[in-house]
Amino acid sequence: MTDTLKRDVIDLSSPSPAGGSDPVPADEMTVGTVSAIPAEEIERITADVVAALKTVFDPEIPVDIYELGLIYKVDLEDDRSLKIEMTLTAPGCPVAGEMPGWVKDAAETVQGVTRADVNLVFDPPWTPDRMTDEAKLQLNML
Repeated sequence: MTDTLKRDVIDLSSPSPAGGSDPVPADEMTVGTVSAIPAEEIERITADVVAALKTVFDPEIPVDIYELGLIYKVDLEDDRSLKIEMTLTAPGCPVAGEMPGWVKDAAETVQGVTRADVNLVFDPPWTPDRMTDEAKLQLNML
């Protein structure tokens, strides 16, 4: 694949179609047009990755990391590996050393995914605006 071709991208940092800050639903995520993976398989993996990410919780907050808006980007490579960019609610989070491993383990349970590499980033910094309405409701923030 050349540098000019698009790769399959599940970009969870994009604003929702209505312009809000909620993560984009799995069925509305942008998927690149050039891939060795069939489109139907990409759609299934996308939905399964989102479901897997929703099984990971910040132990201090009773909301999953997807709804909290901690997942910034998931890139599905042609070799079926995932490149995941995520953040934490605060750089000094007590589970900062463990949570990327939890995300990796969850993503690697998805059928068809060969491996997941998780990169912890702090730019842009996380804010409560990244949370979905569901997460805000669970935390009585609406």
